Amino acid sequence: MLVLVCAICALGVLQIFSATRDTRFAEAWWKQAIWILGGFVALWIGTLIDYHSLLGQAYVFYGLAVVTLAATFAVGMTAFGSRRWIGTTALHLQVSEFVKLVIVLLVARYLSELKGEQLELRDLLKLAGLVGLPMVMVMIQPDLGTALTFVPILAVGVFLAGFRWQYAVAILVIVAVAAPMAYWVVLKDYQRARVVSFLDPSQDPKGSGYQVIQSKIAVGSGALWGRGVTKGTQTQGRFLPVSQKDFIFSAFAEEHGFVGVIVALGLYFLLLMQIVQNAQTAPDKAGMLICMGVAALLLFHVLVNVGMVVGRMPVTGIPLPLMSSGGSNIVAMFLMLGLVNNVRLRRFVN
Repeated sequence: MLVLVCAICALGVLQIFSATRDTRFAEAWWKQAIWILGGFVALWIGTLIDYHSLLGQAYVFYGLAVVTLAATFAVGMTAFGSRRWIGTTALHLQVSEFVKLVIVLLVARYLSELKGEQLELRDLLKLAGLVGLPMVMVMIQPDLGTALTFVPILAVGVFLAGFRWQYAVAILVIVAVAAPMAYWVVLKDYQRARVVSFLDPSQDPKGSGYQVIQSKIAVGSGALWGRGVTKGTQTQGRFLPVSQKDFIFSAFAEEHGFVGVIVALGLYFLLLMQIVQNAQTAPDKAGMLICMGVAALLLFHVLVNVGMVVGRMPVTGIPLPLMSSGGSNIVAMFLMLGLVNNVRLRRFVN
């Protein structure tokens, strides 16, 4: 697992260097390398402490997460119209990235303590309420993309715990009925514009559809072998926005081509399979739920980000794990991988 993580991170640092060369973000690649080193320290810490002890404090972590999200909303830093960060301009953390780890622990503890063979409706509603509170708090920052990442953690946990098929049908009906209302009531103007640009980017090619159009041009221009490092026309010409963050995979596809894309996605696939294997060998249900929660979150990130850059998913601002520039996401992901390693190292412990 560590070899796969190192390989993905190395591709990310290389692409960040290429995407930010001769820009005001030219230092981003070595800052990313420092965050990765810090991530390995976080992974080591996440491995040291027995995950059973962490599960025992899951509700304490949950309370701290809610308080910290409230503090972020009250006194956090504002950038690009969102209040998501705590700290200074030079050093700040996105709290919601670490809340994902808390949700993984919360779902694992809650479901592992259930006595029945199937999840009853009252248990499902309680768990949904617990996950829904921080989810709503993140949505009002506003950060819809990060809020949606809580859903796969909850969904895979509920699926593995087992529940009646009637509940699944009822949930689908409720979502289908509530979706049109949510579009007009919950989503803000810029979020609705992203949905429209997803359906037809040509309606606003210089506005909401610009990112998707330029991203698809970059991916297509990579062809089979790519244009080479620092030679992508869309990336180096600065037509591709935030090419070191949300759209890093577009820049990577342009410079490394279809072959490079297959290699990168292959590394993610192997990493996911390693996490799933650790879930299969976990010593208890809680360990299995932790591993599968991390796997679901990682898969959701990859599918949404890659789907976004090729125009198959709306633009949501969800980063590509271990590759996109950003310290909070890197450290949080390493902490979760530390939990997975934690479960693996204790698979022979009764």
